[in-house]
Amino acid sequence: MRILSIETSCDETAISVVEARGTLKSPSFKLLSGIVHSQADLHAKWQGVVPTIAKREHAKNLVPVLERALKESGLLENSKVPVRSGKIQNSKLDLKIKKILEREEGLAESFLNFVPNIEIPKIDAVAVTYGPGLEPALWTGINFAKALSAYWKKPVVPVNHMEGHTLSALLPGAVVGVEENIKLKMPVLALLISGGHTELVLIKDWQNYKVVGHTRDDAVGEAFDKVARMLGLPYPGGPQISKMAEGYRGKKTIKLPRPMIHSDDLDFSFSGLKTSVLYKIKELGELSPDLKAELAHEFEEAVVEVLVSKTKKALEKFGVKTLIVGGGVISNKKIRQAFQQLTKENFKDVQLLIPHQSLCGDNATMIGMAGYMRLLSYKSKKTSPQKNFKAKGNLVLK
Repeated sequence: MRILSIETSCDETAISVVEARGTLKSPSFKLLSGIVHSQADLHAKWQGVVPTIAKREHAKNLVPVLERALKESGLLENSKVPVRSGKIQNSKLDLKIKKILEREEGLAESFLNFVPNIEIPKIDAVAVTYGPGLEPALWTGINFAKALSAYWKKPVVPVNHMEGHTLSALLPGAVVGVEENIKLKMPVLALLISGGHTELVLIKDWQNYKVVGHTRDDAVGEAFDKVARMLGLPYPGGPQISKMAEGYRGKKTIKLPRPMIHSDDLDFSFSGLKTSVLYKIKELGELSPDLKAELAHEFEEAVVEVLVSKTKKALEKFGVKTLIVGGGVISNKKIRQAFQQLTKENFKDVQLLIPHQSLCGDNATMIGMAGYMRLLSYKSKKTSPQKNFKAKGNLVLK
């Protein structure tokens, strides 16, 4: 089965083509193409993602990214583009596409100047992120998926963004040193850490998820970005803090709290840690380069200790056999090393899966993989994607 997948939950416009086979218990995946267009430079001047700009850029980039993804996968070889004038025709199907994309500036025109001119690609479904994320950005991708579905007569599969991050480690080659399909050992604990989320999810079987711990305020990636802003570092802040912290070799004179590290539950809190950095900056006054580096180092150390402590507690509590750590924040070298050390020293029988850095950030490959698992689940329950095309989070799809 081939799945074309779309991801527009934040500021990356991403489209992939994934070939999938196997069962829920033993899936296998092959990446045919994976294109990611980042808007990070556009949002840098605002030190964060502006939803209206993200939406506009998705509408501008989706068709070019689709063309690149189809070319890379070898599914555009026999097509000639373009042959139409770009004007919307008056056919019933064209008018339907225009209606679907009416709120996406310029997307209907670019869609109808490309899609009708190519052969319908040999895919079986279109998977798309339905949430969580920035609603204006999400809807652009969702409506694009609906338009493709209408033109190609392929089913649309709604995918939860966080489920995608969980499955990202299952792509052959995604985990450093593992080139074959991974045989998962259940139950699985997934730690998902990103700019918008920090949560521990217990997985006893695919589509059987239970959130056992979550942040009560700021997500860990959000805290990284806010602390970076306090230190005068450019956006995105996480990599900047990591780079600065890695270079610090001085004596430790600053101590920050480790929020909720001794609490009985598995929840997180990073708002207080962020505020502690702010108070420390006010206390110290003008910061020398060495003080900035030490603050970055101590902040990163505090985050690592909290994440590892909570995850260790969950591993012990639930008798987990596999630990997956996904999301943009696991790109952080210090955090990756900390979890490798944790399993090596304390949980030698636990399978640790951390995706390659190319699959840590937002991408459509993970959405295609999750879409395949969703299709298998629908088939086993004798239902369809359309009947499940509604969100349990911040969107309801109609």
